[in-house]
Amino acid sequence: MSLSKKNKEALLNPLSINNPVTVQVLGICSALAVTAQLEPALVMGLSVTVIVAIANVVISLMRNTIPNRIRIIVQLVVVATLVTIVSEVLKAFAYDVSVQLSVYVGLIITNCILMGRLEAFAMQNGPWASFLDGIGNGLGYAKILVIVAFFRELLGSGTLFGFNILNYDAIQEAGYINNGLMLMPPMALIICACIIWWQRAHNKDLQEK
Repeated sequence: MSLSKKNKEALLNPLSINNPVTVQVLGICSALAVTAQLEPALVMGLSVTVIVAIANVVISLMRNTIPNRIRIIVQLVVVATLVTIVSEVLKAFAYDVSVQLSVYVGLIITNCILMGRLEAFAMQNGPWASFLDGIGNGLGYAKILVIVAFFRELLGSGTLFGFNILNYDAIQEAGYINNGLMLMPPMALIICACIIWWQRAHNKDLQEK
């Protein structure tokens, strides 16, 4: 099925020119907390993608029946329900990752990306466009988490997805040592800052006049 220009923008813009993390500067807290390893970062990114996509559709379907004065409460209830379901699924099928993510799965409820998309997009658009917007923003968020986690785990632990990459005698004898600083939260900010710099340097639309 072909997509209209508006729907393509809703799906693809968050992956680049309007990324929720590097452009809108949302969801930074989880970028600090869950990116020391690739696996929890990937699971968190996919969890947020599923939740924001489904929540967008639900709110879009209900948008004309929600009283304006309680719309935020309704949005929170929808998101909290979806987060609870995702949390239980992770505990059932990916318990180790669920333990690694700890309270941060529950904190998806307060993720600014979700509430921002529900309020700014789903409340004004139809279900299909809202679904694409949710997928785009979720994947845009996941993309940054995976990039940050890739460098932090590789250079900090010498592994990727727990598999040994750099911890071999030949590499160690050549002088390479894992950088423990990469596993500390400030390094996630520094990597995010480098991504923001690269993105703005290569996109004139993001450069300040």
